[in-house]
Amino acid sequence: MTDLVTWAELGGSLAAIGGAAYARHSHPAAYWSTVGLPLSVARLLASYSSTMDACGLTVEPPRWRALAVRAATRREVRPVPPRRGVIRPTTTGLRMRLRLAPGQEPADVAASAERLRHAWGVHAVYVRDIRPGVVELRPVGFDVLKKVRMPRRLDGGPLRVPVALREDATAFLRDYRAVPHELVLGATLSGKSMYLRNLLVGLATQPVVLAGIDCKRGVELAPFAPRLSALATDPAQAAELLPALVKEMEDRYDLIKARQDIAPGTPEELITSDVWGLPDNERPAPIVLFIDEVAELFLVATRKEEERRDEMVTHLIRLAQLGRAAGIYLEVCGQRFGAELGKGATMLRAQLTGRVCHRVNDEASAKMALGDIAPEAVSAACAVPAELPGLAVVGDTSGGWSRIRTPYLSLADAAATCRATAGLAPDVPTLVPFRPCLSPMPAAAPGPVAPVAPARPATE
Repeated sequence: MTDLVTWAELGGSLAAIGGAAYARHSHPAAYWSTVGLPLSVARLLASYSSTMDACGLTVEPPRWRALAVRAATRREVRPVPPRRGVIRPTTTGLRMRLRLAPGQEPADVAASAERLRHAWGVHAVYVRDIRPGVVELRPVGFDVLKKVRMPRRLDGGPLRVPVALREDATAFLRDYRAVPHELVLGATLSGKSMYLRNLLVGLATQPVVLAGIDCKRGVELAPFAPRLSALATDPAQAAELLPALVKEMEDRYDLIKARQDIAPGTPEELITSDVWGLPDNERPAPIVLFIDEVAELFLVATRKEEERRDEMVTHLIRLAQLGRAAGIYLEVCGQRFGAELGKGATMLRAQLTGRVCHRVNDEASAKMALGDIAPEAVSAACAVPAELPGLAVVGDTSGGWSRIRTPYLSLADAAATCRATAGLAPDVPTLVPFRPCLSPMPAAAPGPVAPVAPARPATE
């Protein structure tokens, strides 16, 4: 009987271990909540002081404390680690604040992130500066970019769109007020279209004017035509749309200038230098211009097309330099964007503050996107695997960078959202001639039709 009980206990233990291993591989979120979280918290509590000491993050205690310890216990005084706050479990990891000792800086903790990851048995550890002397540790229990699930609470708002998930399990917000213009690069099937799709759908629910230039005959932006106020599907139409946007920008500057005709005694809150300082009843709606495959605007075959190209590039540069104050923003997408495209390409790229680089075919393309703002991110962009479409490296002018991945959004759902929000499109008289013509929806064929499971479209 004893042998039977022993074999039964052994079998149950092996089954539990096998089930945990399967859950960790196939359902990492469930594994973390049930097994990984308790184990990591236990490791952290048991080894916090020794781990901080091994990482060189401990300091000598104050003299008064050392004298008190020697007088009370007569034992050796050891260096003390940073004061730890309350451990807050999350569905993807942990959160914990540390109060740094005098002389320490957040970079010291960030340099030890890899050691902390191994010591506490988590997937990664990220460090965020909260305020002077306080940092937040964000251990992540598993690879959240393998299967993207956006956080339940998203800090969105006007011109703030949660478009992707960061590797530290926080949402990546595309904030046009903070980063007016953005360049999105990536090879075919890298996820550019999915990023653009999520961004456009996020803006569709806001009172924002959406315009598009899609020189691939509109195959990317045409499904969103009900929500677009303007759409150009070839370079000839783009050559007409861009001057209209420049004219709209100039009219908005005239409006701002009229408000700046300051009279004596005018309150300071009525003095403004951009559209956001205007009263609500006078402020024009912001405009976001999406440009898919920007290289098509630069490529020319004849002398006449070259003149048209130079004119379009000049308009784009003017919009990038002056559009922010007028509430006009650019979202430029392409596979490559370097000096080889022609005159004005480098100057235009320098005005695009935000950079998102998906998988690229060569290192030169990654340098075009990130080399001038975050050189350390170039190698990370070159290492993006092909089997994870939507994975990208995002950088900013501060030199910081991180990996993000866009959640999957079907084209049918995105188009349905644009149809449902078509009434939110603000009226801009300048763009009325460029409004896309909508064809009526085809009627369904009579008779029963066998259901077919839709294939998951590949992202670009």
